[in-house]
Amino acid sequence: MQYDKDKVDEMTLALLYLVMSRDREGGRAWKGIEGDTLDRLHQKGWISDPRGKGPTVGVSAEGMQKAEELFRKHFQGK
Repeated sequence: MQYDKDKVDEMTLALLYLVMSRDREGGRAWKGIEGDTLDRLHQKGWISDPRGKGPTVGVSAEGMQKAEELFRKHFQGK
């Protein structure tokens, strides 16, 4: 199936915003998302390498900011 992978990446990052915890350098999010999408988010610098054994992935400060921006853009009520 053909689909816009950048849009999938944006929606995934926006939805990770719902399950993120914050720390001083960014945050962490549960990584129960399809692996190729997580790999692309990592390549964009928004999350740490998702291939670790733990159930969460690190979220960079830039990723946190982008996630909040996308969440508000696509899901915030009026």
